Amino acid sequence: MTPTSTPAPAPAADVSAMIAGRRADTARRRQRVIKAVNDAVTQGEEITASGIARRAGVDRTFLYRHRDLLEQVHVAGAQPPNAPGVGPVVSRASLQADLLAAQQRGARMAAQVQQLQTRLSELLGEQAWRQSGLGAPDNIDQLKQQITHLEQHVVDLRLQLEERDQELLAARTTNRELMTQLNATRHTP
Repeated sequence: MTPTSTPAPAPAADVSAMIAGRRADTARRRQRVIKAVNDAVTQGEEITASGIARRAGVDRTFLYRHRDLLEQVHVAGAQPPNAPGVGPVVSRASLQADLLAAQQRGARMAAQVQQLQTRLSELLGEQAWRQSGLGAPDNIDQLKQQITHLEQHVVDLRLQLEERDQELLAARTTNRELMTQLNATRHTP
């Protein structure tokens, strides 16, 4: 049986050289990530953590260990690309806002279709009831029709109000984006 030997501890100079080498490697990787973000912004490319990590030749976990770099990637990714010679640019946030508005509009339309189906069903039922000779007197029918008409008018007014709210929100968003662009051009020498 051979005795097991423990490795000799590394000299302090070797340890400090390894630490210095590791720090230098980290600094080089950080510089590559910053350059990759700047290049992607300059070229107007889509900016994601995976794309920047791949472009800089680092692992994604490197970005997640260095939160300041990850924050730079997210901030740059949220900004609209600045490709020269291109017309108005659509940002990811504006696309998400448009998608949300479309989903809400679809939900409102589905509710309106449901209401119209219910109303049609009621009207057909009342018509069948009247034709059978068992219907209510005409003045009650007129009041019910007036109530139905007023309810539909209220729904129409609510839809108009919601559309105007959406238009106002879109105008405010556009105004904010234009002010951001205007402020950015004022600060650029």
